[in-house]
Amino acid sequence: MSLMNRLLPWRVLKAKGIMGMNKRNGDYIAAYNKRSQYPLVDDKVKTKHLAEAAGVAVPKLYAVVEIEKQIRGIAKKLEPYDDFVVKPSHGSGGEGILVIIGRALGGYRKGNGEMMTESELDHHISNVLSGMYSLGGLPDTALIEQRVEFDPIFSAVSYQGVPDVRTIVFRGVPVMAMIRLPTRMSDGKANLHQGAIGVGIDLKTGKTFSGVWHEKIVEQHPDTGASIVDLQIPQWDKILELTAHCYDLAGLGYTGVDIVLDRDHGPLMLEMNARPGLSIQIANQCGLLKRLEKIEALDDIPESIEDRVKLAKTL
Repeated sequence: MSLMNRLLPWRVLKAKGIMGMNKRNGDYIAAYNKRSQYPLVDDKVKTKHLAEAAGVAVPKLYAVVEIEKQIRGIAKKLEPYDDFVVKPSHGSGGEGILVIIGRALGGYRKGNGEMMTESELDHHISNVLSGMYSLGGLPDTALIEQRVEFDPIFSAVSYQGVPDVRTIVFRGVPVMAMIRLPTRMSDGKANLHQGAIGVGIDLKTGKTFSGVWHEKIVEQHPDTGASIVDLQIPQWDKILELTAHCYDLAGLGYTGVDIVLDRDHGPLMLEMNARPGLSIQIANQCGLLKRLEKIEALDDIPESIEDRVKLAKTL
């Protein structure tokens, strides 16, 4: 929130409904998210199995590595796949995610074009298991899953990686959304802290407006020069329905849901977050509080996903 804090006094921020971290933690995360439910979203393996059981579309799971001795057989298990993604089950902020886009010279080609040997892949998975990338540094599990091929509409506004749509969902209603666009600085990852761009999305239309890149308001992608304004997100209603459905999976009242738009499979849920960040407000140049308070004031929330999406579009 530092950009807004520098530009506007506290009273103006409050009037605009800007939510700070203490307010988020106390009045929304603590009040609406039961800690017993956290493992359902903090553990990516559990999240994926939960989603698959509920019919929520997710990238296909190729393998799970839980202990060191399983690493020896992983190359054989991955032979049918030319490309894949390795993720820590308890990772955060994009740390430890390895994207393989193809094979060459007996090894693997990473998303940035560099080559990786089989032993280097094994070493990376071993690091994941050791907890190098996990929350709290605890021993972890490695997921190996389908690599998403992003929709061609994003080719001019993304550098190497796959954009994703982050949506805040409150009491089952999508309340604010942004698309995160990878850059050279973010090494192709859709993570704002590593240098990706956060671009606000109009909930009603699914169209983008100006975004933020390292606390600067931008209207063009820094690497491609393409405009990031007025971009129509394909299958927008389906994306909103998918995010609303995710509330029914874990029962967490305040969550962040990350969706990717695959070229062949459409919207896929990547993960859920019980403690979503607040930079989405900067990307949207709009505070969360007023929208959250509107939903909080309702005695009854529509049961159907379609009605919850209709409610979202009135915000």
